[in-house]
This record gives sequence, structure tokens and C-alpha cells, in this order.
Amino acid sequence: MSRIRSVASSALGIHRRTLLAATGAVTLSAGVGYALRPTDSEAATTHGAASAPNAGAADAAAAEAPVGASRRVPVALAPYTRGTTVAGVATPQGSGGYRRLADGPGWKRVVRENLAAAKSGREGRRTALAAFVQLTDLHLIDAQHPLRLEYLRSTDVHAWRPQEALTVPGAVALVERINALRGAPVTGAPLHFAMTTGDNTDNNCKSELEWFLTVMSGGRVTPNTGDPRHYEGVQNSGLKQYWQADDTVRDADKQLGFPHIEGYLAAAIRQMRSPGLNIPWYSTVGNHDAMPLGTYASHSDSYLTDLAVGGKKLMNVSAADAKKLQDSLKQDKDPRGTVFKDFLKAHARSMRSVTPDESRAPFTPKDYLRAHLDPAHRGHGPVGHGYSTANLDAGTQYYSFRIADDVIGISLDTTDPGGHYEGSIGAAQFKWLDKTLRDNKDSYAIVFSHHTSETMDNLRRDPARPSERRVGGAELLQLLGSHRGVLAWVNGHIHKNVITPHTAAGGRSFWEISTASHVDFPQLARIIEVVDNNDGTLSLFTTLIESSAPHRTSFTDLSQTGLAALYRELSLNAPGASTKLGGERKDRNTELVLKKG
Repeated sequence: MSRIRSVASSALGIHRRTLLAATGAVTLSAGVGYALRPTDSEAATTHGAASAPNAGAADAAAAEAPVGASRRVPVALAPYTRGTTVAGVATPQGSGGYRRLADGPGWKRVVRENLAAAKSGREGRRTALAAFVQLTDLHLIDAQHPLRLEYLRSTDVHAWRPQEALTVPGAVALVERINALRGAPVTGAPLHFAMTTGDNTDNNCKSELEWFLTVMSGGRVTPNTGDPRHYEGVQNSGLKQYWQADDTVRDADKQLGFPHIEGYLAAAIRQMRSPGLNIPWYSTVGNHDAMPLGTYASHSDSYLTDLAVGGKKLMNVSAADAKKLQDSLKQDKDPRGTVFKDFLKAHARSMRSVTPDESRAPFTPKDYLRAHLDPAHRGHGPVGHGYSTANLDAGTQYYSFRIADDVIGISLDTTDPGGHYEGSIGAAQFKWLDKTLRDNKDSYAIVFSHHTSETMDNLRRDPARPSERRVGGAELLQLLGSHRGVLAWVNGHIHKNVITPHTAAGGRSFWEISTASHVDFPQLARIIEVVDNNDGTLSLFTTLIESSAPHRTSFTDLSQTGLAALYRELSLNAPGASTKLGGERKDRNTELVLKKG
């Protein structure tokens, strides 16, 4: 039976492996076609870092993969909880109408002993092995994109959210929060890297991909497409089913208490600046990054591409028509977008004129890889952010990398190229994962993906590999459980904090850590620390963080920071928004105990 209790954090020792990851790079054999080639490896590691031999490579083409490096600050000697949800959390005020946010008490840490007993005195014995940040489901949104499905709001209020024009300032504020952390919350160890676990973009369009890479690596970004002078979309359409922030019209959201904010749309599309993460970052692909609208396997459909970059946009349909399209999406009846295309053609006369823009074109998986490999988006590295030219040549989006000398990271591609928003992996990737874990059996492993184990039930064949079977979540759980070094499977997709213990045959066990999105309230990311308790157990500490934006908002503050704060508050008040995405206490700030080996 699970035993759960709350504890206070305490300081602990810093392991030599933490220092290794903080000051140099080691390498990992990742298998043919999935690690960096020798010609890329030097550029992909931290300047001046020493590289170890690529022992165990399948052949000469297998190569070195980058290692996460810290920000090279002095190692902290005590926990650092400032700016985390241990110290404080944005808390809704009142019980009805449009609710404001204010400073609230933090969430206490919960010890979870589902998989192993927490032994007394471990606080004084611990040594830190690794510390990193997980960001997931940023959903950077081109809110004016012609293919967006806002009009489904006529049948389902969840289909469009009032905060969607502010995803860029919200993401920049999250980067600022990570940059401000001076150490890991429990160990005080340097943060080695950040990992995004997919749905970095929303519409699978080039404008969003450019914004995402700029936010993460640093630079100026203008979250606007179409007319450079002003916004063209549902929020200045005059349609009362959308929040008309700049207009005094009594729309449906204003009837719920949403404010009238003069100048809101002009502020939302003006140029902004991101400092970029000041630690290395890695990238994992999600369904919204892989397919138009996160569900349609239709990159080559000329009609949809022409509409995406063209001068017409559908903004309103009847509730009955909207329900038909929504049902086809939810029931997975239209993976290739045929029904969607017919729907748009049937409503062509209802479309409104907008300014055409080539940057709204969908990007392919190869485009996604090339953009990550672009030196303009290197930031603090590594080059490609995990992806390599070998991925580009092989047409794959999965890889492995070394976190510390006894911890590896593995990034999976769980999107299904056959269409639909649920996931699976191909048999070749499954085989590669097994081999990678076997080749690194003396290392601990953290596995990253977009989809959770329960949302990997889409076994539709990849059109490019029709003879290859697809592998679902249950089989993947079995594989991970068969390797004693697997500590955690870290993912997103469900926009909710959920932490699940898994026990496999032979007593091997690991934790599945699913983290809430940054587009829906409570807008969180998660720090994960790996420690050796030196008593036959390991602990994974999870600590949630919010963006740097203040909890309190002002409707007159349209600065970049003010918009980021408003982004959070609007997500709280989005009509129909779930109140359960923060998860239970046991899914938030935790100590997850595991047996070693």
C-alpha cells in the first residue's frame, strides 16, 4: 500500500558526478543514425569540454552525443526554493465570476513510498546525481492562422481560449524564471539542462517554430503574421462568441466578467525579446509539432497548405456543423484531413479576408530538424538541441545523450505519422530503445517523450513505413520495466500533473512523471533532481515552477511582463477550463523513492 507523508526539504551533499556534468562533457554511444556523427560532435558539446571515447559504437558512423552542462556557477550548499511552488503559488481569489490571482502559500513536498521505503537519516547521506528542468506543451500559437479551429467554440467552449494570443510573452517569462534559479530546490546542485517534451508549437506552422526556437535560444520575436500593422483574427472580428478585448461590445466572455482592455491586441503582436535559456536545452517532438493542428497527416495536401498561407479564414459556423467536425476529430475518423478539407470547402463563402503570409506554411519533420540545427538557434547549445545530421539523414526524431557519467537521457518520438493526436512508436525505434538501454546497462536512464503510457494507443501505420508495426504504451512499459537502470519516464500531452509508479516483473520499478502544460492554468514546468541516498535507495525530487510573471495583474499594464501575468490569469478564467490540471498533492512537489538496481 502506498505511504505518503509531507516533509520539509533539507540540504545534502553534491556528488562528484554533479561536478563532472557542471564542468565538462562526456559522450554516449547512441547507435547508428541517432547520435551525432564525429564531424558534428565537437560543435555539439560545450566549448573546451573533454570528450571520452565513443566505446561500444555499432560502427564508425555511430558517434558522440552531447551532454548537459550546468551554467557554470558555484555549486550551492543549500536548497534553493525561491521562485518555486514550494515557496508560493498563484492562488485564485473569490469563488465566482472572473477571478483574480494573488500570492498564495506554497505546496508542501510529499514523500511517496509506493516503490520503496524511505529510510531514516537519508537526508544526511545523499549525493546528487543530476538536476534538470522539464518544460512541456508550450503551444506557441499563431493566433491568426487561417487553419485554426476557433469556430468549434460554437459547440464546445473549450475549443478556443481567451489567452491564446499571449503564448509568446508567457513562454518568455518561463525562460526568465528558469534563468533566475540559482540551484536545484532540494540539492542546490547546478541545473544541467532543460528538456521540452513536445507540443512546442500549436498549428505546425513555420512562424510558430521560429518563435519557439527564438524564445528558447534568445532574440527578438514578433508574434504576428499577416498584416504587420495590426491583428486580423477572431478577437477583432466582432463575433460575440470570442472575447473582443479592445471593443466595448458585450461578448460572451465579457458577460462572465472578462475586462475591456484598450490596446490589448496591439500589445499582443508587438516585438518582444527573450533572453534565451542560460543552460543547454534539448527538444522532444509532440503531435502538434509533427502534424497540422496536431492531428492531420496532411503535409503534402496542396489545398490545406494554400489555405494556410492564403488570404481567407473561417471564423464562424453553426453549432451543428461544428459538432460534426469535432466528432470526426475526437473519434479519429479523419487522420488524413479529408473530412476537414471537405468541411472547409463547404464553408468557403463564409470565410473572411485576411492578409496572406508564407510563414504560416506547415513544416515537415525534416524542416523541424533543420530548424533545430540552424546555428542561429544554438543559444547555449548543444547544436541541434539533441537532434543531429544523422537524424536528418535517417528521417528520425529520437536520440540519446549523456546527462552525467552514470545517467543517460533518451528522447523518444511518440507521434504517429499516420495521423491523430494520440501516439505510438515504430518497431525500429522500439528496437533501438532496447539496444540503447542494454548498451548502457551500467547507467541510470531518464526517458523523455511527449505522450504518456495511457495515450499511446494509436497503432495506425506510418505511411512512409507501411510494413512496420507500431508499438503502444503497454508494450513500452514492459520494455522499460525490463531494464534495471530506468528511473523515470518523463512526459506531457495530457496537460495535467500526474505521477504514476510502475512495477515490472522481477521487482524492477520506475516512475512515470507527467507534467502540466504552460498554456492552460496553472501553467507550470517541473524541476527533477536525481539523488543517491547511499542506503540502497534513490530519490527523484520533483518541484513545480511558474513563470517569472507576478501573480497579481493590472489591466493597464501591457508591458511584456504585464502580458505574461495576464496570460496566466486569463487561462484561469477560460470558460470551461478544468480545475484539476494541477493534479493532487502527490502529483506536485514530491520525493519519489526507488530501490537501486
